[in-house]
Amino acid sequence: MASAAALVLAACGGTSDAGGEQGADDGGLTPVTVGVIPIVDVAPIYLGVQEGFFEDQGLDVTLELAQGGAAIVPAVVSGDYQFGFSNVTSLLVASSQGLPLKAVAAGNFTTGEPGEDFGAVVVPEGSDIKDAADLAGKTVAVNTLNNIGDTTVRNVVDDAGGAGDDVEFVEMGFPDMPAAVAGEQVDAAWVVEPHLTTALEQGATVVASNFAETDPDLMIAAYFTSDQQIAENPETVEAFTAAMEESLTYAQEHPDETRAVLDTYTEIDPAVKEAMVMPRFSAELTDASFQLLADLGEEHGMFDEPVDVSKLLP
Repeated sequence: MASAAALVLAACGGTSDAGGEQGADDGGLTPVTVGVIPIVDVAPIYLGVQEGFFEDQGLDVTLELAQGGAAIVPAVVSGDYQFGFSNVTSLLVASSQGLPLKAVAAGNFTTGEPGEDFGAVVVPEGSDIKDAADLAGKTVAVNTLNNIGDTTVRNVVDDAGGAGDDVEFVEMGFPDMPAAVAGEQVDAAWVVEPHLTTALEQGATVVASNFAETDPDLMIAAYFTSDQQIAENPETVEAFTAAMEESLTYAQEHPDETRAVLDTYTEIDPAVKEAMVMPRFSAELTDASFQLLADLGEEHGMFDEPVDVSKLLP
């Protein structure tokens, strides 16, 4: 369920009272817990906490590392976490299953530049696969089946004139993909940073930038909360959204600081960290990305019926 899950760490605990207004701590700040994943996508929230943007909004933020949205979504619904981070398709899946969630802030975006994005489909050195159309009938590794990876890959294969539904996807962790591609255990892999840079350094070639080629303005992930949290603690939600928007803007405008904050919650080789492509960050929560990814999910059989995107929108 991760937006681009990698560098997986064990999920941490952390609970808080789900009912009523959260009580302020001794410093007059309202404590909130946010479920995040140890990936480059969440750098802005770490930077925002470091820069004091959340404290300025009256919030004392605890960031809880989890393995993915499969752990974060139920924790937000139950009130153990007040907010969480997940890719848009995972939120659409949760909403389609009746879970009462709302997006409150953008997470990250494609760079919009094919060949220079933070995620891409790569093939081994010397592969006969030269473009997206050639992926039809091939095995492609993705981190999670029936999610944002395979739907966007199928989409770019279709757009290139191939048969997207003929791609055979196999599930594999992002950290394992560079070696699997180099060893030709799979025909191709959809891989994200920092593992994309590792794969390229080992001779892999990019044949498709599935996010950028699906939509140059595609929002990949978002921060979300529960309907109950919005109803019972509206001021907390407003404060979190304001601090998150400031964090996203600051992260995009200060790329060196954003890259540096990765050292506080990930372990990435310094050379890879400097070479890799970071996502684009923006404070704009885009409705169009929710609808596009919902349409792709329906087109490729992820949903039995159209998803009501409005249920997820603030």
